[in-house]
Amino acid sequence: MEIHREITPLKENDCFLVFDRKRKEFSFPIHFHPEYEINFIKNATGGKRIIGDHISEINEYELVMVGPNIYHGWENFKNDKSQTLHEITIQFPRDIFDSKLLSKNILTPIKELFRNSNQGILFSKETAIKLEDKLNSLSKKSGFDNFLNFQSILYALSIAKNKRLLTNISFEEQYDFHNSERIEKVYKYVKANYNSKIKVEDAASLVNMTVISFSRLIKQRTGKTFIEFLNELRLGYATRKLIETNDSVTDICFSCGFNNLSNFNRIFKKKQNCTPSEFRINFKGIKNIF
Repeated sequence: MEIHREITPLKENDCFLVFDRKRKEFSFPIHFHPEYEINFIKNATGGKRIIGDHISEINEYELVMVGPNIYHGWENFKNDKSQTLHEITIQFPRDIFDSKLLSKNILTPIKELFRNSNQGILFSKETAIKLEDKLNSLSKKSGFDNFLNFQSILYALSIAKNKRLLTNISFEEQYDFHNSERIEKVYKYVKANYNSKIKVEDAASLVNMTVISFSRLIKQRTGKTFIEFLNELRLGYATRKLIETNDSVTDICFSCGFNNLSNFNRIFKKKQNCTPSEFRINFKGIKNIF
């Protein structure tokens, strides 16, 4: 199985496309494209979601948004094929909103939504149920009212509670630290040295801060401790190597800055709910992007 570069039907003057379909099983391969995508799926409990380096089983309601060029797809796993799954897919271009418009205060939540989608966003069951009627209506209406409905959906997603980011932060190598110059400086330093030993003292001195003040800053900006942030970035590189190379798990462990194999396995399993070897098996055959 290969990762497919999907050519979407969107034309230059299109705002968005909606695919509303009912079927017995997933059939489209793992793919990527430069457009944003929102996927609503119902009645596919036990199917498998693949977003970047994330793999997980899905439930009765599935609502996910992915950013440009993140490979993604849904596969039949344990799902009951006696049920008819309902899938609504919305695709829209990166320039749907002008950058100047997105910089306005009222659109800050949507700008944040687009940024977070670079890691893939999983929305709660409550959000999926709440938006089900609006999503259903998209394929049944046309004209400007439908565009307003689409914008309403984007805003509802942007302020929804209990969102979950799916991929590791370095997997797609896109991240915006709320325009914090100090955190951005640390991020660039960690990216350049992730395969070496990095101490929190090193990062703090880089931005002329005490360890306590720096630790407080990075927790505020990223929601993680420095070690959690560092390990997540390293995991992003590790998962990509597991998918795209034949390097041994041991070689990948040390090449990504982890100091021993057992520690790497423990951190990996905590984040991915499987061992590195199991993760690689799940992606077996997915090697090439073209």
